[in-house]
Amino acid sequence: MRHRRSNWQTATALAGATLLSAFAAEADAGAPGEAQGVIVHEHRTQPVPGFGPRDAKVLIVGLAPGLRGANRTGRPFTGDYAGDLLFATLLKLGLARGRYGGHPGDGLTLTGCRIVNAVRCVPPQNKPVGAEVAACRPFLAGELEALPGGGAVLALGRVAHDAVLAALGERRAARPFAHGALHRLGCGRLLADSYHCSRYNTNTGRLTTAMFETAVADMLEAVAAR
Repeated sequence: MRHRRSNWQTATALAGATLLSAFAAEADAGAPGEAQGVIVHEHRTQPVPGFGPRDAKVLIVGLAPGLRGANRTGRPFTGDYAGDLLFATLLKLGLARGRYGGHPGDGLTLTGCRIVNAVRCVPPQNKPVGAEVAACRPFLAGELEALPGGGAVLALGRVAHDAVLAALGERRAARPFAHGALHRLGCGRLLADSYHCSRYNTNTGRLTTAMFETAVADMLEAVAAR
């Protein structure tokens, strides 16, 4: 007797197959995970790769590509409001150089950090579900493994925070999400929390520019003191 697959199983299998195929394509291109030279499409169907040097001591983990932002431009946090605040902060604090212009060819370079997302493809309704986070976990785990010793992860939002802990096999209850919190992980690295720099969070006053800059600066200070 044949059994019908659940929606969750089907979603997981399809997402996993798509991601593995795309990751292999990146590797064949000779520059796995980098965002340089990405062709811009209105609606991408491929995962958005990471942006920034792989040996950076700070890994910034976002939620997922924005429909009109990274999904369109092919570079994390590029082309939407969240990128305006994020890249302005990185430039101010010395983690990037150049100018952010909202497109992959703007000349912006990350020098002290790398940016990835917990979910690498734009999710339906712009809201990722557990199956998508789980399907992308191996890629996030690989990014975390490459993070140099003594480095730090900046999680933008609770979903990113939980995804990082799950990828590392850490218990969420022992390290609850809180804006501005710094957690020492069992692997010896730091996990810093910030509310996501989305337009909604800033428009509602949940996150201000000063709050975000302080969270990033405090993380950098903690890394430097180690």
